[in-house]
Amino acid sequence: MGITRKVEIPPGVDVTLEGSVLTVSGPKGTLTRNMRFPQIDVVVEDGELVVSTASDKKRFLAMSGTLEAHAKSMIRGVTEGYEYRMKVVYSHFPIQLKLQGGSLEINNFLGEKQPRIAKIIEGVSARVGNDEVTLTGIDKEKVGNTAANIEHATRITKRDPRVFQDGIYIVERA
Repeated sequence: MGITRKVEIPPGVDVTLEGSVLTVSGPKGTLTRNMRFPQIDVVVEDGELVVSTASDKKRFLAMSGTLEAHAKSMIRGVTEGYEYRMKVVYSHFPIQLKLQGGSLEINNFLGEKQPRIAKIIEGVSARVGNDEVTLTGIDKEKVGNTAANIEHATRITKRDPRVFQDGIYIVERA
């Protein structure tokens, strides 16, 4: 029996499949991803990307949905892009942010002398505003991982989380 999932390719987006590597290019750029998984076929035909499996096993049905979601997010990334807004929250010590190459330097976090550093993944552009960090890019995974790196860099240990709520947190995903 199996399942067949179809992703419509919008005009202005070029989708090619070489072996198992899917390449999606659009007005904002190009993304590639390996779509290989046993017993799952990925085919590009008449304006659609078709993900199908002949198996009824749960793991193949689930993975076909995952591959469909990857393709959809790649298509959305090259047409619209992704933007994450993060808010800088502090009540005790004012946090200073500085962009340095491929990283974000967080100074004076909880009054610490050593700066904390969060890696900004290549392909993601960061803007530091007034108590706000904006991350933009075409790859959803890279933008999300960069936001996670920044949140993780300001994690608080050995203090009461109800009192010390300082940090940099994701407030909006678009």
